[in-house]
Amino acid sequence: MQSLTRKLTWLALFSIAMGFMETAVVIYLRKIYYPGGFHFPLIPVSTDIAIVEFLREAATVIMLLSIGLLTGKTVSQKFAIFIYCFAIWDIFYYVFLKLFLNWPGSVFTWDILFLIPVPWVGPVLAPCVVSVSMILFALVIILSIEKNKTVKIKPVEWFLFTTGCLIIISSFISPYFAEINNKNHSAWILKSKRDLFEEIKQFVPTTYNWLLFCSGEFILLTSIFLFSKRIFSKHDTTIKTN
Repeated sequence: MQSLTRKLTWLALFSIAMGFMETAVVIYLRKIYYPGGFHFPLIPVSTDIAIVEFLREAATVIMLLSIGLLTGKTVSQKFAIFIYCFAIWDIFYYVFLKLFLNWPGSVFTWDILFLIPVPWVGPVLAPCVVSVSMILFALVIILSIEKNKTVKIKPVEWFLFTTGCLIIISSFISPYFAEINNKNHSAWILKSKRDLFEEIKQFVPTTYNWLLFCSGEFILLTSIFLFSKRIFSKHDTTIKTN
């Protein structure tokens, strides 16, 4: 157990450090594009900067995925470490923004969350809730392996987890698609010659679809509950070699 605690601590420190690096980049970008403080509508970003930012986000995900692939011993453990690191990285990104910029003003402050494949937007509270759920799921998997149980996530659990995630993601990207559809614009892609956010430069989000988000979060938590109940049940005889 002591070895596990040490591993989780180092993984957490790695993720926190990555969260700080993410914050540092965003602070620089905000000083350039939002000297008076970050706000909507979003200011168009030149194509060269936009491409670098897009690729930087992709590189961040690859780095977090790599730490899971290199550290985990089984498929389930690799997946657990990935979502554990991803969630801690995401939470501490906001912790550092609050420390250095005193932003966000509240957990309901809107933010641009991600750029791949299109801009995601939503209140800060939403990704933080998802991150806590991911940490919970990761710890359940890791602790079950610590109890000398080989873990196999069943297809129905994978289905519910994936469905919940997709519904949550749709709650983040639907405001963007609604805006570009209203303006009859096309989505920004790497090959676009126009500036990033040019198509939504007048977009000021006001209402978030919390019902859609909560539906996805409920399905996500259901998958975690079913998995946890099966794994830690004393009468479980269905665990198979991963």
